[in-house]
Amino acid sequence: MQTIGIFGLGYVGIPLAQRISETGGHVIGFDIAPERIETLNAGKSPIKHLPDAEIAAMRRDGFEATLDFSRAIECDALIICVPTPLDSRRQPDLSYVTATMDSIAPYMRPGQLLSLESTTWPGTTEEVLLPYITKAGLQVGKNFYLVYSPEREDPGNANFPTRSIPKILGGHTEACLEKGKQLYGRFIDKVVPVSSTRAAEMVKLLENIHRSINIGLVNEMKIVADAMDLDIFEIIEAAKTKPFGFTAYYPGPGIGGHCIPIDPFYLTWKAREYGLHTRFIELAGEVNASMPQYVVDKTIRALNKNGKSLKDAKLLALGIAYKRNVDDMRESPSVFIMEILRKWGADVAYSDPNVPEFPKMREHNFELSSVDLSPEEIASYDGVLLLTDHSDFDYDLIAENAQMIVDTRGKFSDASNVIRA
Repeated sequence: MQTIGIFGLGYVGIPLAQRISETGGHVIGFDIAPERIETLNAGKSPIKHLPDAEIAAMRRDGFEATLDFSRAIECDALIICVPTPLDSRRQPDLSYVTATMDSIAPYMRPGQLLSLESTTWPGTTEEVLLPYITKAGLQVGKNFYLVYSPEREDPGNANFPTRSIPKILGGHTEACLEKGKQLYGRFIDKVVPVSSTRAAEMVKLLENIHRSINIGLVNEMKIVADAMDLDIFEIIEAAKTKPFGFTAYYPGPGIGGHCIPIDPFYLTWKAREYGLHTRFIELAGEVNASMPQYVVDKTIRALNKNGKSLKDAKLLALGIAYKRNVDDMRESPSVFIMEILRKWGADVAYSDPNVPEFPKMREHNFELSSVDLSPEEIASYDGVLLLTDHSDFDYDLIAENAQMIVDTRGKFSDASNVIRA
């Protein structure tokens, strides 16, 4: 039985560990957060959409989580699933990847396979990971194997469990690719090999840039439709009846999560090395990044219509996770909207059934807890902003009691107190 080490126990690493465990693999999970290690080893889930029972089953199957990176020497395969954010200048930040490699490099040994799953620019596997292997005196493709296989998780989407999502795989050599196919083929239904690690890295960027551009398009269409007094959600529903040539994307208050707001900038950054300016990609990013301010502007106009100003207005944000029915706060546009509202003097609260306490974040600080939605509580606000359309919200209750609703998700019917944004 192989021992698989997974580095980074988050929204990607835990589902992957779960799948490997249920197919009989022995998994050691590595992370730098002591509280996460403690939670997992207690058989509890740190992620809302993964039940405790599934983590407890992993533990019974032999899964263990640790802070001790020296145990990497026990592993036959090392899979890196750590974040790859942007820095303050919107440039790629691979510090989590390099810190992980610094931690495991002394314990790499002949016969191991190293796989990077974190999203990054084409060339990262060769440019960043390969030198660690060479420095360790190991020979890639002969006694050590290097692959890139991008994660494709969609947190909270029960229709696509880890095993059923085809796995893109690129190897540094043909021997590396074969070893990677043997590994992933044990627990993923379909492995899709490509010609190189660089090709696999580009596949992941194309997937997410495709989404970013289409979301940017529909967000811009929303602004135009609003100016023409048209309902963009009605337009989309009608357009998607076409059985070919159209895929429905939906507007919102911006884009969130670890992928879509970040990944396009990895390619635009790398493209500059080749003297290229990715105008189309960057324009979509600009449109999506402008949406929080658009929502705030619509809120200001709605308040003015009711004879109120933004300063000292009491506002309630409904949903602060970046997408429906998850507790993931990464790059959530809701938080950026709350920041702008607070900056201009509004008294901002939030309600989110998946996020009971506002988490500590590197760039945002709100000492808030989720408020319970009662008729009296809803009516006490000058306005509520629907930012994330969780299934647990009682939309009828909200519609009946809110003084004013700024609807960024198309959940409310036309009414005098509803403003589409």
